[in-house]
Amino acid sequence: MTIKKRGKTLSLYRRVPARYASIEPRKFVWVSLHTDSQTTAETKYPVVWTQMLEAWEAKLAGDAGCAEAQFEAARKLAQMRGFRYMHAEAVAKLPVEDLLERVEAVDKHKGQARAIEASAVLGGVKEPGITVTRALELYWTLAREKTLGKSEDQLRRWRNPLIKAVKNFVAVVGDKPIDQITRDDMLDFRDYWLERIETEGLSANSGNKDLIHLGGVLKTVNQMKRLGIALPLGGLSFKEVDAKPRPPFSAAWIRERLLAPGALDGLNDEARAIVLVMVNTGCRPSEVAGLISDQIKLSANVPHIRIEAVGRQLKSANARRVVTLAGVSLEALRAFPDGFPRYRANSAGLSATVNKYLRGNGLLETEEHSLYSLRHGFEDRMLRAGVDERIRRDVMGHALDRVRYGAGASLEHLHEVLQPVAL
Repeated sequence: MTIKKRGKTLSLYRRVPARYASIEPRKFVWVSLHTDSQTTAETKYPVVWTQMLEAWEAKLAGDAGCAEAQFEAARKLAQMRGFRYMHAEAVAKLPVEDLLERVEAVDKHKGQARAIEASAVLGGVKEPGITVTRALELYWTLAREKTLGKSEDQLRRWRNPLIKAVKNFVAVVGDKPIDQITRDDMLDFRDYWLERIETEGLSANSGNKDLIHLGGVLKTVNQMKRLGIALPLGGLSFKEVDAKPRPPFSAAWIRERLLAPGALDGLNDEARAIVLVMVNTGCRPSEVAGLISDQIKLSANVPHIRIEAVGRQLKSANARRVVTLAGVSLEALRAFPDGFPRYRANSAGLSATVNKYLRGNGLLETEEHSLYSLRHGFEDRMLRAGVDERIRRDVMGHALDRVRYGAGASLEHLHEVLQPVAL
């Protein structure tokens, strides 16, 4: 790299790397540094050269033949020249001064405008036709902040509903470019779900989830790729007239049926222990399955577990908490002081295994009950025992309807309050 005087100012003079020969006919380039100070020039030239390389990379991408790459390259190249990418029709409507500024900014060689650069600055590149399935592929990168802190199991469970929603939509409407999705397409997709709700006994929530996941993918791609499409997504959700919370297991059912001798013997050791830990902690299945040895404090004065974001993402900030151990939960965890490796990365498999066993062995109190009902049952027992609301919410990992003041109950106090609730 050389700094030479050219005219009244100093310029950068350098050979063009062979990589860019296809889009840059010059063997050497002169780039003005807009200064006659050697010190200032030496400070500016690394930045100027980096900008040159970025512009060449954008041109390479724009020459690659892929519509998406060409559009993205045009947008970046226009930005490097100090402009926002606009369609040619919009550029033509600009005030004369602004239009001339864009024309003058186009890099020229021997008086001839470069086609790729002219297309970028003057809006000659057509927006890519991104299909619905391609939108999902782009979504994984564009929405990557949603994956931060998630374990492999959590990532899988996050991805699968999105994949299902897109697959269902494509089966009904086809793999259309997202800028060609019409209101009728979305109503057809809604009709598909309405028919399933009516004929298969599915809940309104099932259809709403697909609509939400599909809409999330389309809106994210539209926004992040700056496509400016008016997506017809509003007013499609179903009214959930029969939405019901998961019922709790009663204390009597847990004591007489689930904890009856031999009742859970058909489960594998880890699944059985997790069920028992849930009985007196109210923890979510994934929270127990994700425990590691550092979070299990069996030798403390008050045995307890710490629910923390270790290798996984917690459901919310309130989910980070300490829960004391007592009764069958303490005894079950003593056999697994290092946690549950079989289900640490597969809590969905845990729920499927346990629910199938409980259902097959007549251990569900009603058809609406499931493994998660143990969590609701624990909260009910705390309520009936008169446990303070602040403590109940802290133990369950729920939000408080006011600001949380102070550190909350000590381990000793928690043990004293929750011991009578334990089975």
